[in-house]
Amino acid sequence: MHFLDQAKIYIRSGGGGPGAVSFRREKYVEYGGPDGGDGGKGADIVFEAVAGLNTLIDFRYTQHFKAPRGGHGMGKDRKGAQGKDLVIKVPVGTQIIADDEDRDTVLADLTEAGQRVVLFEGGLGGRGNASYKTSTNRAPRQHQPGLPGQEAYVWLRLKLLADVGLVGLPNAGKSTFINQLTNTHAKVGAYPFTTLHPQLGVVRHKNREFVLADIPGLIAGAADGAGIGDRFLGHIERCRVLIHLIDIAGTDPAEAMQVVEEELAAYGEGLDEKPRLIVLNKIDLADTELAAGFAAELQEAGAEQVFAISGATGAGMDALLDAVISHLPAATATERPQGEQEEVDQEPWSPL
Repeated sequence: MHFLDQAKIYIRSGGGGPGAVSFRREKYVEYGGPDGGDGGKGADIVFEAVAGLNTLIDFRYTQHFKAPRGGHGMGKDRKGAQGKDLVIKVPVGTQIIADDEDRDTVLADLTEAGQRVVLFEGGLGGRGNASYKTSTNRAPRQHQPGLPGQEAYVWLRLKLLADVGLVGLPNAGKSTFINQLTNTHAKVGAYPFTTLHPQLGVVRHKNREFVLADIPGLIAGAADGAGIGDRFLGHIERCRVLIHLIDIAGTDPAEAMQVVEEELAAYGEGLDEKPRLIVLNKIDLADTELAAGFAAELQEAGAEQVFAISGATGAGMDALLDAVISHLPAATATERPQGEQEEVDQEPWSPL
């Protein structure tokens, strides 16, 4: 399945149905009077977060969503049927953003499976002529058309929900690392940017489990959009702890650590305040003395503790995973019971 984390769509709620102009006509009833019913309310636009989706790819092919209008009022005081709400299903972690110049107005943030948000309400139905009857106006012919629905373009932005985020420069061995711990089957290659989109996997360790997110390698200027790194960093905003993977075979591990740390700080959103575990990867390619020397350099550069591991062989993984679990809550995203979520109490948004 292709990964897509941004999509622009058009949405329109249903217009209200028009009221009816009708008069009672029955045998032996001389003065039947008006009996035109009101129109039905138009359908709402509802967004629902559902489990099992992790991409917005469906919105590349379906970009227009129009809810049905309410039914016409009818004679015999029959009210028009209400339009059936249009429910748009999105992955958990999807933000709905106004299509303004900066695209920074978040209208809704769907962070739990089952969460529902009414973004646009349908238009109210028009009044039928029966509602205009008064003591002085016994045969009104007035009626109202239904109120129109609301329409606008909005952006959908997916920010993956994971407990732990995996960051590092390109070719730091992140794909091999996540493959060692999960069944993700991420593509592995001996060249930079093997990973082109975020990957998710579930890690199980000592009767605990958590979701691990691997984002493509970061480069200098990522926070400002270089290599679309700003979009990648958005996927780890919700993580509780970050694993910073550093290639022991790289030119300068201390410099590599500094580049990523600067990008986390430049991006903001609290990324530089999250707990980070500095990990020296690919120790199977170096002797013990060299690994110890690089670990010392990383600590001199600011790392509180350095974990030496091999993503290929699994060496050193247990100590690292123990440290990860110590930073996680009592129940992670996958460990919480799957209960039904209540609808969000939120005022519908108006584009006007």
